[in-house]
Amino acid sequence: MTEPVSVSVVSVPVDGGALAVGVWGPSSGDVPVVLAVHGITASHLSWAMVAAALGGEVRLLAPDLRGRGASSELPGPYGLRSHARDMVAVLDWAGVESAVVVGHSMGAYVAGVMAESFPERVQRVVMVDGGLPLPVPAGLSVDQLVEAVIGPARARLSMTFASREEYRAFWRNHPALAAAWGPEIEAYVDYDLVGEAPSFRSRVSLDAVLGDSEDTLVDESLRTALSRITVPIELARAERGMLDEPTPLFPDALVAAWLEQAPTLVDLGVVPDTNHYTVTMSTHGAAAVAGAIRNAVTQAEL
Repeated sequence: MTEPVSVSVVSVPVDGGALAVGVWGPSSGDVPVVLAVHGITASHLSWAMVAAALGGEVRLLAPDLRGRGASSELPGPYGLRSHARDMVAVLDWAGVESAVVVGHSMGAYVAGVMAESFPERVQRVVMVDGGLPLPVPAGLSVDQLVEAVIGPARARLSMTFASREEYRAFWRNHPALAAAWGPEIEAYVDYDLVGEAPSFRSRVSLDAVLGDSEDTLVDESLRTALSRITVPIELARAERGMLDEPTPLFPDALVAAWLEQAPTLVDLGVVPDTNHYTVTMSTHGAAAVAGAIRNAVTQAEL
């Protein structure tokens, strides 16, 4: 198993307060900087195993997005454009003119919007099981659409837990994580928990999740942003879905359609034996994502 790499958490000024940012890798020296953007209810710790797989080859900056993790008290506005501006602020804080940007799940959409809006700050994009607009079924209201996509996550954010162990057990039984459970996932779960017994809860802001979901699913300009991006984009996909079901979020047919519409998009294919979570939070998934990041950094330096 890859050895953990220590992380420090710093505060970066953004509109409305400060963004918490996890930093892995050398704090000085001539190493590339990579900006890593997590998913809709995640935190910077979703990148811990990827950071370990990179082994200090890069300086990995992984923010807790506005409304999540230690940035959960930051107010809105939420939405992909707001997150993209926050990501630029992180690069400004780091003194970095441009970087490779990797995003997982919703973070891939943030990376795409950042590449469209601030192309001079983005060298290349690596999208991990995210970033491609999903088909919207006809006849659904916004609320119905959001519920269909994030219903289980929305329910969890309204729950309370009597103890830390009860919350761990909730996640340990999650179909996507049960087989991959280990210290890194437990640390990720513990970091998400706030409050006191018997009313522990997730620290993720439900308002942030709802706002970002509507933005991602409904805003037509965001849904077409991929076709306007000029920097190289590489897509790595999980083999299985959010609940470890056989059907992936991004099947071959959907990817093929977007390859025709997005001129800079390249499909890296499926990471075997991974689902939407374990594509970054398993040893083999993290190794594959680290390899894609390593390749993107090399190409950016040519």
